[in-house]
Amino acid sequence: MEKITSRRNPILVHAKKLSSSRSYRHTHNEFICDGAKLLDEALKCEIKIKCVLIEKPYVQKLPDEVKVIELGEGMLKTISALKNPHDLLFICEIPNLGHADISRGTYILLDNVQDPGNIGTIIRTADAFSIDGILLYGDSADVYNPKTIRASMGAIFRQRVFKVDIDALCEINNAQIIGTSAGSNALCISDISLKDSIIVLGNEGQGISEELRNICTKMVTIPISENSESLNVGAAASIIMWEAKNDKR
Repeated sequence: MEKITSRRNPILVHAKKLSSSRSYRHTHNEFICDGAKLLDEALKCEIKIKCVLIEKPYVQKLPDEVKVIELGEGMLKTISALKNPHDLLFICEIPNLGHADISRGTYILLDNVQDPGNIGTIIRTADAFSIDGILLYGDSADVYNPKTIRASMGAIFRQRVFKVDIDALCEINNAQIIGTSAGSNALCISDISLKDSIIVLGNEGQGISEELRNICTKMVTIPISENSESLNVGAAASIIMWEAKNDKR
């Protein structure tokens, strides 16, 4: 087993950059995860793991090709995005999911949703309700941000997530693209079928962007108390996905 005692070691420098930089993650096609529970989930989903960084002995059997590296005391804290990191970190290869066939199935489209925790929560809920995929549009947070991964509770390894642009959406024939709105002119979500649709959820502060609103075939709203202005995007997504999953029409 390799042991690292210097904080300037290239492996530690690489791991720290994966934790902190979106562009670095995608340039190197790798991301970093925190904790034994997520490692177990990654192994179950056959995610390609490059190496595991530990400070204490790890007894679980790992594939022969996975390198285990022991770090000096306190080094995990210099890499992890957590104030109190778990017992290990591991580096994964970003999976190649291919092209998203969004002409059929039920998808959640996140329009410039910038909070990585919200995106992670939505990925976790989408996995629970067997949604066909998550689509990220515009300046949405990186799906491989450590905060997104942590909030997904392992669902990131199972749920399909794709980046899309306006051209790809406009090319879909006969697509039902449903926008969400707090406006009084929108339809109640319980009054229409949400199955086999692309359901758009907007930015936490601004809502759905004009270019996406222009291609929505209809707008829906979640009825809430008149004393409440709006729902958190993660909470709204959960309600919408439950409705889509339980739609018997």
